[in-house]
Amino acid sequence: MSRIVVVGGGLAGLAASALLAQAGHRVTLLESAPTMGGKSRRVELDGERIDTGPSLVTFPAVWDELLRRLDEGRRPIAEVGGLDLMRLPEVGRYYSDGEIVSLPVPADHPWYPAWQRFSDLHAPLADDVTALLLADPLARSALPAVRRLLSVYGTRLTTRAYLDGLPWLPDGLREIIAIHTLNAGVAPARTPALYASMPAIMAETGAWVPRGGVFEIVLALQRLAEAAGVELRTGETVTRIERGRVTTTLAVHPADLVISSLDADRLGALLGRSGSRRSRTLSCSAIAVYGVLREELPAHIAAHSVVLPTRPAALHRSLAAGDEPADTMAFVNHYRAGEVYPNTRSTLGVLLTGPANGEQYTLEHPFVRREIERISSTMGLAAPLTDGLVETIVLDPQYYASFGEPHGALYGAARPPWMSGPFHRPAYTDPRKPWLWRVGASVHPGGGIPAVLGGAMIAVARLLAQHPA
Repeated sequence: MSRIVVVGGGLAGLAASALLAQAGHRVTLLESAPTMGGKSRRVELDGERIDTGPSLVTFPAVWDELLRRLDEGRRPIAEVGGLDLMRLPEVGRYYSDGEIVSLPVPADHPWYPAWQRFSDLHAPLADDVTALLLADPLARSALPAVRRLLSVYGTRLTTRAYLDGLPWLPDGLREIIAIHTLNAGVAPARTPALYASMPAIMAETGAWVPRGGVFEIVLALQRLAEAAGVELRTGETVTRIERGRVTTTLAVHPADLVISSLDADRLGALLGRSGSRRSRTLSCSAIAVYGVLREELPAHIAAHSVVLPTRPAALHRSLAAGDEPADTMAFVNHYRAGEVYPNTRSTLGVLLTGPANGEQYTLEHPFVRREIERISSTMGLAAPLTDGLVETIVLDPQYYASFGEPHGALYGAARPPWMSGPFHRPAYTDPRKPWLWRVGASVHPGGGIPAVLGGAMIAVARLLAQHPA
């Protein structure tokens, strides 16, 4: 039995700690915040609750696999991690250059034939992508899935190159598919072609949300970790990580192994390395406005909407340079009273894609005000969305920098396509520091719930192969 200290109580840290404890190790999880969750948090505004951070669950089979592995441990505990996942009627509603379309594209839309052709090609890859989310990329068992994916993409190995090689795709639909790479915080030219498949796969396998909100995943993981015997310690900030011990503001914790789920730059600082450099290309940040609505929005407003920028290429260039764009991509998350949350009034989240500049924003900031007005008008509303809010909170790059990448980049440093996906850098562990392992924000920063949980399972499987209890 090893003494393992997990640093960071986000989704990956909680999942890894539960898996390691179930395998028989003695595990302590340290979280500096008062509550667990990392980027996934819950706030209360005017008596109603709203979840910040991830807003959807995709690839639900990854969650099922996590529960299955936990039940293989010392005692069955999966039951305490139960979630009531609700499938949404559509992946989202998209507003692009005068077009309004849902995914999957409805049969009466002019883009339907092209969408159906695209979906027929990519939706069957769902099982292969799920397998890669769960399989060690160096394992032979992953090769059949990789071969099938490459048979679709050929030599066009970035999202941009692949989509540009499909002349039968309408330009507007191509940009809607391409904009999904901002779920990794970077332009389509910087992501593997795999990202092009995601909209079709999500339309096939569903976009889901737990009844009660996405933060229910954090609460379920916390219950699972506690049931596995993990010692959970909140409000304890790590100040130093070294071989044999982890030092915090409250104690020194002996450790045979350390698992970090922190941003890579923050981990480096705790190991004694120099801080982050903004001269690198960073992924995007966000300005997120959350609030409670006085009145219901019109019936045509979907639960999840995406408003595209007028010039996507210009947006990508601005974000890479760390500059405010002329206009941006926005997510609008709208939950009606009693629909997902046990709220008596509807809630709203408007998430503006922004530069990782570490700055503070308010509702009155010119960029925020201008974008809220553009988005509201594009969605057919007579007044800005924020005019109907009773109480609001704004989360900005300065907020995300307070516990993540020092400039507020949601997905850490941008990396070239060949160093992302399953062959990411940094890796799960470093031969020069065999006592240090990485999960979550250290290797899959903001990579979506399936990638974060799948990565934790892969890392733990590798660790247990070397360090059985």
